[in-house]
Amino acid sequence: MCMTNSMSDALKTLEVFRPEVEEIDEREVKLSVAPDRVIAVLETLKSLGYSHLSLMTCIDWIEDSQFELVYILFSWKDGGKFIVTTRIDRNNPQFVTVKEIWPVARFYEREIHEFFGVKFSGNEDMKPLFLELWDDKPPLRKDFDPLEYSRRKFPGREYQKDVIDEAKKIFRGEING
Repeated sequence: MCMTNSMSDALKTLEVFRPEVEEIDEREVKLSVAPDRVIAVLETLKSLGYSHLSLMTCIDWIEDSQFELVYILFSWKDGGKFIVTTRIDRNNPQFVTVKEIWPVARFYEREIHEFFGVKFSGNEDMKPLFLELWDDKPPLRKDFDPLEYSRRKFPGREYQKDVIDEAKKIFRGEING
């Protein structure tokens, strides 16, 4: 693959941070960096024209006891995209806010806090966006059991089908039709 010149130049500039680099295609590169280098990498990329924070999200790697924070940066100048990732401890999920770099990150961080439980120091606006009266484990964590939650919150309800068991049967080919 042959990435754009500005992306190649950006990668040369970022070598000092020792990222793990994965070329996805000619306009998309993934950088995995240590948590203590994320802010510097993001600030450097923004100064190099990757100024649009397209998305910030989180992935639960329950087997590794880690969350992966994902920042997707876009350049309007050349259409290039950098995906910057870092992993943090799942048992004590804390990271620093990037809302001073991108004010819109405030909302992404609120969403990640709400659905995964990650706390962002420096972002005091962690009130719920969607789950106003939620009082349980964050629902996008892989150890959240929606059926157990529903049975506990709505004890009088009858559940005609166990959707998870049904899906397993379909996947294994045990149901005809």
